[in-house]
Amino acid sequence: MALLDGEVYEAYRHELLNRYRQLLRTLGDKVTKDKIKKVREAFDYAARAHEGTFRKSGEPYIFHPLAVAQIAAGELGLGTTSVISALLHDVVEDTDITLDDIERKFGSKVSEIINGLTKISVVFETVDKDSSLQAENFKKMLLTLGEDLRVILIKLCDRLHNMRTLGSVPDKTKLKIASETLYIYAPLAHRLGLNAIKTEMEDLSLKFTEPQTYRDISAKIAESKQSRQRYIREFIEPLKAELESSGVDISEIKGRPKSIYSIHRKMQKQGIPFEEVYDAFAIRVIVNAPIHREKIDCWRVYSIVTDQYRPHEGRLRDWLSRPKNNGYSALHTTVLGPKGRWVEVQIRSKRMDDIAERGLAAHWRYKAENPSGKSNKHSQQDDAFDNWLNSVKETLENNDLSALDLVNEFKSTLLGEDIYVFTPKGDVKALPIGSVALDFGFNIHTEVGLKTIGAKVNGKLVPISYSLKNGDIVEVLTTQKPRATESWLEMVKTARAKSKIREFLKDEKTKLSGQGRNIMARLFQKHGLNFTDNSIKTITKFYKYSSPNEFFNAVALGKIRMTKDLLLDILAKKTPISETKEIEIKEKKKSAGQIVFGEDYELPYSLAKCCNPLPGEPIFGFVTVSDGVKIHRTTCPNASKLMSQYGYRIIPASWQTQYKNAFDVKLSVRGIDDVGIVSKIADIISKDMEVNMKSINIRANDDGTFGGIIEVMVNTSHDLDLLVHKIKSTHKYIEVSRIDETVE
Repeated sequence: MALLDGEVYEAYRHELLNRYRQLLRTLGDKVTKDKIKKVREAFDYAARAHEGTFRKSGEPYIFHPLAVAQIAAGELGLGTTSVISALLHDVVEDTDITLDDIERKFGSKVSEIINGLTKISVVFETVDKDSSLQAENFKKMLLTLGEDLRVILIKLCDRLHNMRTLGSVPDKTKLKIASETLYIYAPLAHRLGLNAIKTEMEDLSLKFTEPQTYRDISAKIAESKQSRQRYIREFIEPLKAELESSGVDISEIKGRPKSIYSIHRKMQKQGIPFEEVYDAFAIRVIVNAPIHREKIDCWRVYSIVTDQYRPHEGRLRDWLSRPKNNGYSALHTTVLGPKGRWVEVQIRSKRMDDIAERGLAAHWRYKAENPSGKSNKHSQQDDAFDNWLNSVKETLENNDLSALDLVNEFKSTLLGEDIYVFTPKGDVKALPIGSVALDFGFNIHTEVGLKTIGAKVNGKLVPISYSLKNGDIVEVLTTQKPRATESWLEMVKTARAKSKIREFLKDEKTKLSGQGRNIMARLFQKHGLNFTDNSIKTITKFYKYSSPNEFFNAVALGKIRMTKDLLLDILAKKTPISETKEIEIKEKKKSAGQIVFGEDYELPYSLAKCCNPLPGEPIFGFVTVSDGVKIHRTTCPNASKLMSQYGYRIIPASWQTQYKNAFDVKLSVRGIDDVGIVSKIADIISKDMEVNMKSINIRANDDGTFGGIIEVMVNTSHDLDLLVHKIKSTHKYIEVSRIDETVE
């Protein structure tokens, strides 16, 4: 290479060849010599293309595409076409090589995959004025799911390696990439059934967005490793003996810790410390069984497990009968193990385990090996993916969606978990969690959805806004005519329902606009006036509508009624009302020196109300459209969304060492009631800590607990931590947490 010579070059060359040979070993002996030759050509081609370029870490750039290819082959089990595409995935974007060059050298399929990967790379790299381009790029990314799943799979491998090597990039970029990964890529990996990749992405995202939290949980998992392993052995031994005597062919029984991120989420959701996360690990039982015996053997194992250990009521999850939309199939139960601890047990076949870890990559590999079509063995995974893909395409049908709406729609309705509900005839319908009865109507048919007036759920009458739950039996009640309104868009959850409602409302507006135009044309004709575009523009501006169509809609709905004199008066105006409105510019407070941005420069800023950052806490700046810079904590509930969608508006920020002001913080306090507990808390705040208490609202409950909100003024995060610690020390059973708003 041009920038390496002597011993350094020899070391580089040795390491490069070692990594390449490792890739060949991963591909295995089944790959033909012709395919190996193509892989070698791609490797040589990529090495020459990236010659002389280096990553932020300082290592030669070619190591990155090699690593992506290794993940594709080793962790997803993809074949040579995917490996070749992974090796070449950056050459078109980063070098002078064109797609035509790729097609001539490696064929049209590899060229198409590279093209898809190049489009994806710019999805989030746009600015405000290019939001339409951002939407179009995002649509192209999603459409590649239907064209060739390998585009998305390789992109996920690329993102995973970037996350594994994220430590060498600047902090601002680190936060953006980690937040974007957690917001879009990890849920996408989950939806595609790539559990191993999804879990690692979540853990790495937490590592870079909340490093202290990640270190704390990692340390506690490491500390408890030996005791956890002893407990797992104690749990498994009697169970293993029973399973062996039953005659069920068991491939493996093992225990595994839950991911750091999932433990963190549970601690947050339930407001509990690490020590109280009762299912911090799970036991997995994998059976060897032919396809026709999988369910029978899994249920036999379930019976043996629940005979040995008492099951937790309501904690059985049957994904054997109804696999998840990403193809995941298994039985989950939670049982009471030794020493009174609850333990999650997952039961699945070897085939199910492969799909659980590699998801639709396993599906793709099967399809590539069996191009003639589906078999019963994989039909559930085929159907699940096809159904989800249809939902994606329906989301893309509506061209009126902005870039932000498109991302949010995809995130909320297409990457989440599902519930399963039934028609009166027993047909199963999968809907996103949070779906309402109206969503079910649109799931049946568009015409049914548009005419829905209510529903019967489990035989009881409910409104169209009724939230459905797993197992509900739903019957839709309809009227003769469509009755969709704008308010329905706020009510429904599914992409299909929103798309169809928007289409209907758009058609209705078009009809109304035509009616309004006809009304105005007749009015002009009646008074002998010329019905021209200039006349309509003048009237539209007078009534302050953004477009003639909106004005015509108002006319058709009877919101505007015009006399001859009024019409003539409007048309006679020499200077119509300006198209632009005066923008009120609020005076910005200059930086008081408490926060600096980047190279110590000052900007007008204010603290975000959603997270109320305190001096000493890690922060970042978010450039708003009209309100200066908003300062957020990096742990703000809105941080992931802001960083992933508006990374270009994030600026580094830090606190100065001197703080002059006190900051408003709200605390939630709850616990077991005790005599004088409120007085103790008040004394700690005002006397012990000498903190200004703005308000305290705590009340005792009938069940022997107390709870409420305290609002205090503190100077730094250290003061807040100390205050929380002292309040917690007043009672063995008391919980104190800071209150954040999810929306500013």
